[in-house]
Amino acid sequence: MYAIVRSPHDAEDVTQEVLMLIYRSLPECRMNGFKTWMTRIAVNRAIDWNRSKARKPEQPLEDLDGQKANLLAANTGIAAEEAAIEREGRRQVREQVQQLPDNYREVVTAYYMENKSYEEIAADTGLERKSVESRLYRARNWIKRNWRKEDFE
Repeated sequence: MYAIVRSPHDAEDVTQEVLMLIYRSLPECRMNGFKTWMTRIAVNRAIDWNRSKARKPEQPLEDLDGQKANLLAANTGIAAEEAAIEREGRRQVREQVQQLPDNYREVVTAYYMENKSYEEIAADTGLERKSVESRLYRARNWIKRNWRKEDFE
């Protein structure tokens, strides 16, 4: 299972489903090629699992409310406390970014939080690409001068 789904938690879930499928199908089983029959069920179910998982886009932790985020954290192996700390850290960073001067805030938000390229930011803001680079450079320097580690604790 693990070789196909590449996640220990997903492999456990798929294995449980496969065992239930095999148990329910035992009355119809002819018992010749039993090992092959079981293997085919397992492989097909794991492939189906991957396909269904690929169809569902994952939501970032910050978009989920607290209860859903904790459930997702438990399923991905992250402790609930770590997920809560991560969310709190992101919230603090967003608050600090809101305090940046206007001309820096826009490019910092677009580049670091929205993962936009220089070209995309230039197209959105009407600035030249070099201007976007300069503003990001100046914003980083402003952040180094004005932000302290204590602001995030």
